Amino acid sequence: MSGHSKWKNIMHKKEKTDAQRASVFTKIGKEMAIAVREGGADPNANGKLRELIAKAKASNVPNDNIDRVIKKASSSDAEKYEEVVYEGYGPGGVAVIVTTATDNRNRTGGDIRHYFDKYGGNLGQTGCVGYMFTDKGVIIVERDDDLDEDKLMEAALEAGADDFLTDDAEVYEIRTQPEDLYAIRDAIKAAGYEVVSADQDKIPSVYVTLGDDEQVKMMNLLLEHLEDNDDVQEVYHNWEN
Repeated sequence: MSGHSKWKNIMHKKEKTDAQRASVFTKIGKEMAIAVREGGADPNANGKLRELIAKAKASNVPNDNIDRVIKKASSSDAEKYEEVVYEGYGPGGVAVIVTTATDNRNRTGGDIRHYFDKYGGNLGQTGCVGYMFTDKGVIIVERDDDLDEDKLMEAALEAGADDFLTDDAEVYEIRTQPEDLYAIRDAIKAAGYEVVSADQDKIPSVYVTLGDDEQVKMMNLLLEHLEDNDDVQEVYHNWEN
């Protein structure tokens, strides 16, 4: 699945994290605030918050910072973030879904529309491209000469995974139903395998190849500006790059 390599996305985000850690934590902090509002401040009773804490720690966010965000989100004067999803087309008809967490829908919507307009795309109505994607859990395990592929596949499928992909030369990609993601991740870890990441994802049913260098340049700029925006949580697309 060269068009949608979760591994490449992870490596890209890691590079961004190393260079822009404050921005990364701003994004995670907003997700935490929403999770606390919806499910409470106790990570033992709030699975979403528990996973976000793990995500923050994986990005080397200090425990004090994590505790401060949770405490602030629990207070009566906590900022009220809402999740808003935008859909549209990038250059050459690439389908793009942008998930955001914002305290100002007008500001965020204006920014997202500006990026699409400036870099050869157009923002559409809700649902205009969503039907092209399927929600999945994606678990990444790095390839290793000592790792037995058949045994890993057996462990994943026995744990309830939907699919086991071997297309990528660097990693194995295990796909699950979204609600089964973390249970299957834990089972794979318990079987002795090191998990690089376990994330919710949107998998395209069709892919788009861009025809010329200018379209590729504009698509890269669109993705770069979307991902650099503090209100943007995730960007999904069906560009086969």
